[in-house]
Amino acid sequence: MFESLGDRLQTALHKIKGYGKITEDNISEMMREIRLALLEADVNYTVVKEFTNTVKEKALGADVATSINPGDLFVKIVKDELTELLGGESAPLNLTGSPAIAMLVGLQGSGKTTTIAKIGNYLRKKHSKKPLFVACDIYRPAAIDQLIQLGKQLNMEVYSEGKNDPVEISKNAIKYAKENGFDYVLIDTAGRLHIDEELMDELKNIEEAVKPKEILLVIDSMMGQDAINVITGFNDKLPLTGVVLTKLDGDTRGGVALSVRHLTNVPIKFIGVSEKLDGLDSFDPERMAGRILGMGDIVSLVEKATEAIDEKEAEKTAKRMQQGKFDLEDFLSTMKQMKKLGPLENLLKMIPGAKKMGLTNVQINPKDLAHVEAIILSMTPKERRNPEIIKASRKTRIATGCGLSVQEVNKLLQQFEQMKKMMKQFSNGNMKMPF
Repeated sequence: MFESLGDRLQTALHKIKGYGKITEDNISEMMREIRLALLEADVNYTVVKEFTNTVKEKALGADVATSINPGDLFVKIVKDELTELLGGESAPLNLTGSPAIAMLVGLQGSGKTTTIAKIGNYLRKKHSKKPLFVACDIYRPAAIDQLIQLGKQLNMEVYSEGKNDPVEISKNAIKYAKENGFDYVLIDTAGRLHIDEELMDELKNIEEAVKPKEILLVIDSMMGQDAINVITGFNDKLPLTGVVLTKLDGDTRGGVALSVRHLTNVPIKFIGVSEKLDGLDSFDPERMAGRILGMGDIVSLVEKATEAIDEKEAEKTAKRMQQGKFDLEDFLSTMKQMKKLGPLENLLKMIPGAKKMGLTNVQINPKDLAHVEAIILSMTPKERRNPEIIKASRKTRIATGCGLSVQEVNKLLQQFEQMKKMMKQFSNGNMKMPF
C-alpha cells in the first residue's frame, strides 16, 4: 500500500533535510521530484498541480526562511498538505438510528458483499453492535448464498426473501431488525458492470424507502483514475456519504486514495487491507499521511494490539518477564497473541523509522512460526516450564513428535536462552531499552 509513492517521497524529503536553507532553486528541484512521485502513483494531474503549488508557496514563506531547521519544517508542510489531500479529518461511520442503516452500492465485482461482512465484523468488535445483513442483490448468481455463507462464518444473521422486489425486502428487513433487537442494518445491493438508469432507479427507490444514514460506495482501488468517474457517476444520482476502497493492500501506487476527496468531496471511510474478514481499517488521513512519509503509525499499532491482545494475559507475562520466570509456555502464549495482530511484516512497517532500520524489507515466513509452535506443543508441560531439563533423548522425542529435526529443536532452545538473558538484563536495569 503506497509503497512506491512512500519510497519516492521519503527519498526526496531526505534530501531537503540536508539543506541549510530553502531557496527557490532547491525547492523547485524538490517539487519536481514530488510531482513525478505523485504522477507515477497515478494521482490525478489537477490534484498534483494544486498540491505542489500549495506546498511550494508555503515552503517559500517567511516562516520557513527564518526557521532553525527549514528541512524539518518543509517535511511538516508536506505532511500537513498530504493529510488535507486525503480528507483532513477522519469521517467516522454514522451509528445513529434504531436501527442505524447503511446501504452499500457499487459496480459488479467491487467487493460489496465481502465488505458488508467486514463492516459487520468491525461494528461488532469496535462498537459492540448487533448487525443484520440484508440480501438485496437478487440478480448476481450466488450473491445471496455468498452473503449467507459470510454470515455463517461470522455467526451473524442474514435477512433474505430470495428473488423478491429489493425495495420490499429492504423495508421488511428494517421492520424485522426493530422487532428482533438488531441495532445496525447493512443492505447489500445489486451492481452492474457499468452505471445505468435501471440500476440507479432501483438504488434510489431503496434509498427513498429506508432513508439510510450511510450510503457507502464500494470501489476497487486497482481501477486507478477510472474510480473518480465511477464515484462522480454514483454521487450525481445518490447522496453518497462515503467511499470504501477495497484491495488497497494490493495497490502499491494508491493514487485513487489521494485523489478521491479533493475531486469528489466524498470522504474515504474504510480501506480494505487484506482478504480476511477482519481486513478492514477505518481511514484516518493524518495517520495515513504519516505512514506514506515513513513516520510510522503507532496509534494504529496500539489500537490493533488493544483489540487483539488479552490484557490480563499480557500483564501476567510481563510480570513473569520482570521476575525472570519467563518459560516456553509464556513464549507460546505470547506468540499466539502476536498472531492475532496479523502479519508481523505489516506491524513492523507501522514503527516510526522502520525504513531506516531496515524493517520494511523483513520477510517473516509463517512456516517458521508454525515450526516453533509445533516444537513447543510437542513438549510436555514440565519441559515447557523447565527447558533446562531438555537433553538429548528428550530432544529426539520432541523432534519426532513434531516431524522436524533435532537441529531445529536445538536452534529454538538456543534462541530462547538468548532471549531470556536479554530480558534478565533489561529487568535488572543493566541495559537501556532501545527507544
